[in-house]
Amino acid sequence: MFKHIVDNDIELRLVDIHHAGEMFKSIDSNREHLGKYLPWVDSTETVEDTISFIKNSKKKYAANDGFDASIWYKGEFAGVIGFHGINPSIKEISIGYWLDENYVGKGIMTKACIEFINYAFTIYNLNRVVIRCAEDNLKSRAIPERLGFTKEGIIRDGELLKDGYVNCVIYGMLRKEWNRGY
Repeated sequence: MFKHIVDNDIELRLVDIHHAGEMFKSIDSNREHLGKYLPWVDSTETVEDTISFIKNSKKKYAANDGFDASIWYKGEFAGVIGFHGINPSIKEISIGYWLDENYVGKGIMTKACIEFINYAFTIYNLNRVVIRCAEDNLKSRAIPERLGFTKEGIIRDGELLKDGYVNCVIYGMLRKEWNRGY
């Protein structure tokens, strides 16, 4: 099983069915927090739904088209970070993430993103990493801004959430601009 130590407190692990219960429990207890910006939260109704996500993630990993990792903080499940499919024609990938509300504000996701960005540029040998955030999700937007991503624009009505469409801000980082960790 893929396991990557980020620091003394943070560990990334390839999502695994053995942790589906912990993942679902986090989603279920954070519905309001996560559902504000993530359209899949309401349709994740059972542990079996989480298992389906994990199985799809494993297929993506096997096809070398990205992967999802669970984030562990001091031995506790804290969230998920993942690569969305690789666009081979322009050597681009996007990163998506979510964090249990109990772990927000500890720098966990910023550190996890650094590891994923390094992976995208060094292991996948890609040229571009994209992070897309709801325009009013300031905590999520703070991560690419903190990491020096360029705000490239806004997609109007870029995502449909339970309360309607929201604009999405697109952030991009080019390999030649990235100067952290490699």
